[in-house]
Amino acid sequence: MSKSLDNPVCDNEAQGGRRPRNGTRRPNRVEFTLTDDELAVLEDAARRSGRSRGAYAAEATIAAAHGRHAAGNAALTEALQELIRASGLVRRIGVNLNQAVARLNATGQRSGDLLPYARESLRRAEMLTTAAEDVRNALR
Repeated sequence: MSKSLDNPVCDNEAQGGRRPRNGTRRPNRVEFTLTDDELAVLEDAARRSGRSRGAYAAEATIAAAHGRHAAGNAALTEALQELIRASGLVRRIGVNLNQAVARLNATGQRSGDLLPYARESLRRAEMLTTAAEDVRNALR
């Protein structure tokens, strides 16, 4: 949904919904101008973070002034959460491998795909760990 600058629409869907106020009032006002392209980028980032344009711009400005990434970097935060979830799933695969090894130890027989499956699981776990570290570093 595109909004005209002459007729701004105050619809929660366009901005991803409003978060409850944290009780801190911001009595000071800063004003700046943007091109249409810059405004579109700002609106998109604010929508993805679930914040209004003003709240997103204020948080990004303060974060930049402190030399940090904006807290509204929702894409990286979401990616980190997914990587953490995926890492948990890989750990569950490890449990299944341990059970297969326990059966191997108990019976003395293993299936032909046990070792390749174990190698691939370890490879994927290492990839997830590396990716999670990259995202974590990007958020710092």
